Amino acid sequence: MNRGGNPIDSDLALRIRLVIFDVDGVLTDAGIYVGSTASGEAVELKRFDIQDGIGLKMLMWAGLEVAIVSGRVSQATTLRAQELEILECHQAPNAHKLVVVKELLQRKGIAWDEVAMLADDIPDLAVLRHVGLKAAVANATPMVVAIADWHAKKVGGRGAAREFCEALLTARGELAGVIKTYVEERSGA
Repeated sequence: MNRGGNPIDSDLALRIRLVIFDVDGVLTDAGIYVGSTASGEAVELKRFDIQDGIGLKMLMWAGLEVAIVSGRVSQATTLRAQELEILECHQAPNAHKLVVVKELLQRKGIAWDEVAMLADDIPDLAVLRHVGLKAAVANATPMVVAIADWHAKKVGGRGAAREFCEALLTARGELAGVIKTYVEERSGA
């Protein structure tokens, strides 16, 4: 097991074509704010880290597919995926993620060993056990940590996704180029 944000094997990283992110506990701090409007309409809010979002965008700028696969249905997740222009946002009620991911891989023509996943808890295990690159946030449960190839220093919703994205792009030799292109496109050069 790779602990504390150590480098990802470059041969493994270069095989990756799709990166899957769980939501609650990975892209968020696992907190859910639940309430209602004065008229009784349910409201759910989640906190997403803006730098994590840039990390997901960097993967897409590098030509990798990015998917969000959550075991909960939430409008907050839908809105965040739309904001990041992530087309593959799947919310599987009762955490039936494996069926969703199998369909996604078949539709995209991607093999399990070409998939990376950043995870944190038991609902992720059915998918995580199959992927080529298994990654865990710092606050992942022991069952996830036990099978992870890579382990973040940062916790979910607080920079772990960005840390993973940068580690993956570094292992692929693409991080500097992605950043350079981004800055050049926005500097009027």
